[in-house]
Amino acid sequence: MKTDFKTNIKAIIARAYVRVVAGNREPSWVISETVLPLISTAAFVYVYKALNAPEEFTGFVVLGGAMSAYWMTVLWSMAAQFYWEKEIGNLDLYMIAPISRMSILLGMASGGFVYASVRAGSVFLLGSLIFKIDFGVIDFGRLFLIFILCQFALFGLGMLFSSLFMIYGREAWHGVSLFQEPVYLLSGFYFPVKSLGFTLALTASLIPLTLGLDGMRQLAFKKGVEMGFLNINLEIGILAFLCVFFMVASHYALQFMENLGKKTGRLTLRWQ
Repeated sequence: MKTDFKTNIKAIIARAYVRVVAGNREPSWVISETVLPLISTAAFVYVYKALNAPEEFTGFVVLGGAMSAYWMTVLWSMAAQFYWEKEIGNLDLYMIAPISRMSILLGMASGGFVYASVRAGSVFLLGSLIFKIDFGVIDFGRLFLIFILCQFALFGLGMLFSSLFMIYGREAWHGVSLFQEPVYLLSGFYFPVKSLGFTLALTASLIPLTLGLDGMRQLAFKKGVEMGFLNINLEIGILAFLCVFFMVASHYALQFMENLGKKTGRLTLRWQ
């Protein structure tokens, strides 16, 4: 199906608009998704304080707690989204619409980024003020670059999962639950990923958040480089590669999903 660029841009904006408006329509959601992550973050902060850990660890935890909002958005608002759309009958409309399926996912990613940034920013700001985090930013330019690359790679991974999880139907829910907690550990949300050992940390680097968090910590704290896993320029290069890899992989996963639907009708019929 061939569509013009302008139509796809409109589809991206329309899908992002729904995410932004719906995500902030109920004020209680904003409070619960800001306060509750802050409470879990505070638990780790007090553990480190009780152990007399270096002050940088408090900042590591707050930054990890803020970035968890993006991971939750990828899992619950992207990875399982196509399956939920199929369950409520919207997926048929997506499939027959004269637009690229990638534009729908890019709209979800754009709206999800805004949605998650409000919550991540709130956790980061409140955590920094409450625990009096002492930052020592080395390079604002590279810090911003690694954050953006991390987001592109992360949402590319979400696009890939959205197709795969939908194909497996009800297993999408189990898949989302399966990936939630292990990634907290492997990505080093609340501790330097270097502590996992080189082999395991290198394997965990396939998850964009692993190198994203490690790179931001190296650039945002005075002793961050000492606790870093890889050279910051190398991490930027790997994240750039992951951006391209996940985008290309998600493109082919979407093609496979559409072809499967055309041949078997699995996108609209229960077959589990």
